[in-house]
Amino acid sequence: MRTVDGRVAGRRGQATRQKLLDCLSEMLSSSAYRDVKVIDVARKAGTSPATFYQYFPDVEGAVLELAEQTVADSAALTGLVQGRSWVGKAGWQTAQELVDGFLEFWRKNDAILRVVDLGAAEGDKRFYKLRMKILNSVNSSLAESVAELRSKGKVDKDVNPAAVAGALVTMLAAAASHQKGFSSWGVKQAELKPSLSLLVHLGITGKKPTR
Repeated sequence: MRTVDGRVAGRRGQATRQKLLDCLSEMLSSSAYRDVKVIDVARKAGTSPATFYQYFPDVEGAVLELAEQTVADSAALTGLVQGRSWVGKAGWQTAQELVDGFLEFWRKNDAILRVVDLGAAEGDKRFYKLRMKILNSVNSSLAESVAELRSKGKVDKDVNPAAVAGALVTMLAAAASHQKGFSSWGVKQAELKPSLSLLVHLGITGKKPTR
Protein backbone atom coordinates (compact mmCIF):
# COMPACT_ATOMS: atom_id res chain seq x y z
CA MET A 1 0.00 0.00 0.00
CA ARG A 2 1.61 3.26 -1.16
CA THR A 3 0.85 6.94 -0.72
CA VAL A 4 0.26 9.27 -3.69
CA ASP A 5 3.96 10.21 -3.75
CA GLY A 6 5.03 6.56 -3.81
CA ARG A 7 6.01 6.01 -0.18
CA VAL A 8 5.02 2.75 1.48
CA ALA A 9 2.21 3.34 4.00
CA GLY A 10 2.76 1.88 7.44
CA ARG A 11 0.13 0.22 9.60
CA ARG A 12 -1.19 3.52 10.95
CA GLY A 13 -1.21 5.00 7.48
CA GLN A 14 -3.18 2.06 6.10
CA ALA A 15 -5.69 2.39 8.95
CA THR A 16 -6.09 6.12 8.23
CA ARG A 17 -6.54 5.43 4.52
CA GLN A 18 -9.23 2.85 5.21
CA LYS A 19 -10.99 5.18 7.64
CA LEU A 20 -11.12 7.85 4.94
CA LEU A 21 -12.66 5.33 2.53
CA ASP A 22 -15.19 4.19 5.15
CA CYS A 23 -16.22 7.79 5.84
CA LEU A 24 -16.51 8.53 2.13
CA SER A 25 -18.67 5.45 1.64
CA GLU A 26 -20.92 6.55 4.49
CA MET A 27 -21.22 10.06 3.06
CA LEU A 28 -22.16 8.74 -0.39
CA SER A 29 -25.12 6.99 1.24
CA SER A 30 -26.63 10.31 2.30
CA SER A 31 -25.16 12.90 -0.08
CA ALA A 32 -24.98 13.41 -3.83
CA TYR A 33 -21.60 12.31 -5.20
CA ARG A 34 -20.73 15.75 -6.58
CA ASP A 35 -21.55 17.42 -3.24
CA VAL A 36 -18.92 15.44 -1.34
CA LYS A 37 -15.77 17.51 -0.75
CA VAL A 38 -12.33 16.48 0.46
CA ILE A 39 -12.55 18.76 3.50
CA ASP A 40 -15.83 17.12 4.55
CA VAL A 41 -14.44 13.59 4.24
CA ALA A 42 -11.31 14.55 6.16
CA ARG A 43 -13.31 16.24 8.91
CA LYS A 44 -15.58 13.21 9.29
CA ALA A 45 -12.52 10.96 9.54
CA GLY A 46 -11.01 13.25 12.19
CA THR A 47 -8.04 14.24 10.05
CA SER A 48 -6.99 16.98 7.61
CA PRO A 49 -7.35 17.52 3.85
CA ALA A 50 -3.55 17.29 3.62
CA THR A 51 -3.73 13.78 5.02
CA PHE A 52 -6.46 12.87 2.53
CA TYR A 53 -4.24 14.01 -0.34
CA GLN A 54 -1.44 11.77 0.92
CA TYR A 55 -3.54 8.76 -0.06
CA PHE A 56 -5.86 9.95 -2.86
CA PRO A 57 -5.48 12.53 -5.63
CA ASP A 58 -9.09 13.70 -5.16
CA VAL A 59 -12.56 12.47 -4.19
CA GLU A 60 -12.97 10.73 -7.53
CA GLY A 61 -9.76 8.78 -6.96
CA ALA A 62 -11.07 7.58 -3.60
CA VAL A 63 -14.43 6.69 -5.15
CA LEU A 64 -12.66 4.58 -7.77
CA GLU A 65 -10.85 2.78 -4.95
CA LEU A 66 -14.20 2.01 -3.30
CA ALA A 67 -15.52 0.79 -6.64
CA GLU A 68 -12.52 -1.54 -7.02
CA GLN A 69 -13.31 -3.03 -3.61
CA THR A 70 -16.91 -3.55 -4.72
CA VAL A 71 -15.70 -5.32 -7.87
CA ALA A 72 -13.64 -7.65 -5.68
CA ASP A 73 -16.70 -8.37 -3.52
CA SER A 74 -18.80 -9.10 -6.62
CA ALA A 75 -16.69 -12.17 -7.35
CA ALA A 76 -18.83 -13.98 -4.77
CA LEU A 77 -21.84 -13.61 -7.09
CA THR A 78 -20.25 -16.08 -9.51
CA GLY A 79 -20.88 -18.88 -7.04
CA LEU A 80 -24.63 -18.27 -7.30
CA VAL A 81 -24.54 -19.54 -10.90
CA GLN A 82 -21.33 -21.42 -11.66
CA GLY A 83 -21.77 -25.18 -11.47
CA ARG A 84 -25.41 -24.89 -10.39
CA SER A 85 -28.21 -27.00 -11.87
CA TRP A 86 -31.08 -25.48 -13.85
CA VAL A 87 -33.02 -28.74 -14.09
CA GLY A 88 -36.21 -29.49 -12.13
CA LYS A 89 -36.65 -28.15 -8.60
CA ALA A 90 -32.93 -27.45 -8.39
CA GLY A 91 -33.31 -24.98 -11.27
CA TRP A 92 -35.99 -23.04 -9.42
CA GLN A 93 -33.78 -22.92 -6.33
CA THR A 94 -30.85 -21.65 -8.42
CA ALA A 95 -33.00 -18.87 -9.88
CA GLN A 96 -34.25 -17.84 -6.44
CA GLU A 97 -30.80 -17.82 -4.85
CA LEU A 98 -29.35 -15.84 -7.76
CA VAL A 99 -32.04 -13.16 -7.48
CA ASP A 100 -31.79 -13.04 -3.70
CA GLY A 101 -27.99 -12.75 -3.75
CA PHE A 102 -27.99 -10.18 -6.55
CA LEU A 103 -30.53 -7.91 -4.84
CA GLU A 104 -28.73 -8.20 -1.51
CA PHE A 105 -25.38 -7.31 -3.11
CA TRP A 106 -26.95 -4.22 -4.70
CA ARG A 107 -28.58 -3.12 -1.42
CA LYS A 108 -25.31 -3.55 0.46
CA ASN A 109 -23.34 -1.52 -2.10
CA ASP A 110 -26.10 0.82 -3.26
CA ALA A 111 -24.22 4.09 -2.69
CA ILE A 112 -21.07 3.24 -4.63
CA LEU A 113 -22.99 1.40 -7.36
CA ARG A 114 -25.07 4.52 -7.99
CA VAL A 115 -21.86 6.48 -8.55
CA VAL A 116 -20.46 3.74 -10.82
CA ASP A 117 -23.68 3.78 -12.88
CA LEU A 118 -23.52 7.57 -13.10
CA GLY A 119 -19.91 7.57 -14.27
CA ALA A 120 -20.57 4.80 -16.80
CA ALA A 121 -23.65 6.61 -18.14
CA GLU A 122 -21.57 9.77 -18.62
CA GLY A 123 -19.07 7.83 -20.71
CA ASP A 124 -16.23 7.56 -18.18
CA LYS A 125 -14.40 4.42 -19.34
CA ARG A 126 -12.97 3.76 -15.88
CA PHE A 127 -16.44 3.45 -14.33
CA TYR A 128 -17.77 1.61 -17.38
CA LYS A 129 -15.07 -1.07 -17.07
CA LEU A 130 -15.75 -1.47 -13.35
CA ARG A 131 -19.49 -1.81 -13.99
CA MET A 132 -18.86 -4.47 -16.63
CA LYS A 133 -16.60 -6.41 -14.26
CA ILE A 134 -19.38 -6.48 -11.67
CA LEU A 135 -21.99 -7.65 -14.20
CA ASN A 136 -19.58 -10.18 -15.70
CA SER A 137 -19.37 -11.93 -12.33
CA VAL A 138 -22.82 -13.29 -13.20
CA ASN A 139 -23.09 -12.79 -16.96
CA SER A 140 -20.31 -15.17 -17.99
CA SER A 141 -21.57 -18.04 -15.83
CA LEU A 142 -25.17 -17.53 -17.00
CA ALA A 143 -24.05 -17.65 -20.64
CA GLU A 144 -22.20 -20.90 -19.92
CA SER A 145 -25.32 -22.35 -18.27
CA VAL A 146 -27.47 -21.55 -21.32
CA ALA A 147 -24.83 -22.92 -23.69
CA GLU A 148 -24.67 -26.18 -21.70
CA LEU A 149 -28.47 -26.56 -21.73
CA ARG A 150 -28.49 -25.89 -25.47
CA SER A 151 -25.78 -28.50 -26.11
CA LYS A 152 -27.92 -31.08 -24.29
CA GLY A 153 -31.00 -30.19 -26.32
CA LYS A 154 -32.82 -28.71 -23.32
CA VAL A 155 -32.89 -25.24 -24.89
CA ASP A 156 -33.72 -24.37 -28.51
CA LYS A 157 -30.60 -24.40 -30.70
CA ASP A 158 -31.42 -20.93 -32.05
CA VAL A 159 -31.05 -19.37 -28.58
CA ASN A 160 -27.97 -17.14 -28.23
CA PRO A 161 -26.45 -17.80 -24.77
CA ALA A 162 -24.58 -14.48 -24.57
CA ALA A 163 -27.67 -12.48 -25.59
CA VAL A 164 -29.92 -14.26 -23.07
CA ALA A 165 -27.39 -13.88 -20.25
CA GLY A 166 -26.80 -10.22 -21.09
CA ALA A 167 -30.52 -9.44 -21.18
CA LEU A 168 -31.15 -11.16 -17.84
CA VAL A 169 -28.19 -9.55 -16.06
CA THR A 170 -29.20 -6.12 -17.37
CA MET A 171 -32.73 -6.74 -16.11
CA LEU A 172 -31.45 -7.78 -12.68
CA ALA A 173 -29.18 -4.75 -12.42
CA ALA A 174 -31.99 -2.37 -13.39
CA ALA A 175 -34.43 -4.00 -10.97
CA ALA A 176 -31.81 -4.06 -8.19
CA SER A 177 -31.05 -0.35 -8.57
CA HIS A 178 -34.78 0.42 -8.56
CA GLN A 179 -35.69 -1.62 -5.47
CA LYS A 180 -36.99 1.36 -3.48
CA GLY A 181 -39.04 2.52 -6.46
CA PHE A 182 -41.10 -0.66 -6.67
CA SER A 183 -43.00 0.34 -3.54
CA SER A 184 -44.49 3.33 -5.42
CA TRP A 185 -46.02 0.76 -7.80
CA GLY A 186 -47.49 -1.15 -4.88
CA VAL A 187 -44.90 -3.93 -5.14
CA LYS A 188 -43.40 -5.28 -1.90
CA GLN A 189 -39.90 -6.75 -1.68
CA ALA A 190 -41.43 -10.12 -0.85
CA GLU A 191 -43.36 -9.99 -4.14
CA LEU A 192 -40.45 -8.76 -6.25
CA LYS A 193 -38.10 -11.68 -5.63
CA PRO A 194 -40.35 -14.52 -6.88
CA SER A 195 -41.35 -12.47 -9.92
CA LEU A 196 -37.72 -11.86 -10.89
CA SER A 197 -36.88 -15.50 -10.15
CA LEU A 198 -39.65 -16.61 -12.51
CA LEU A 199 -38.32 -14.37 -15.30
CA VAL A 200 -34.76 -15.60 -14.78
CA HIS A 201 -35.86 -19.24 -14.81
CA LEU A 202 -37.95 -18.76 -17.94
CA GLY A 203 -35.09 -16.89 -19.62
CA ILE A 204 -32.52 -19.60 -18.91
CA THR A 205 -34.61 -22.74 -19.39
CA GLY A 206 -37.53 -21.58 -21.50
CA LYS A 207 -39.79 -23.45 -19.07
CA LYS A 208 -41.99 -22.80 -16.05
CA PRO A 209 -40.22 -23.76 -12.85
CA THR A 210 -40.87 -27.00 -10.99
CA ARG A 211 -41.66 -25.95 -7.43
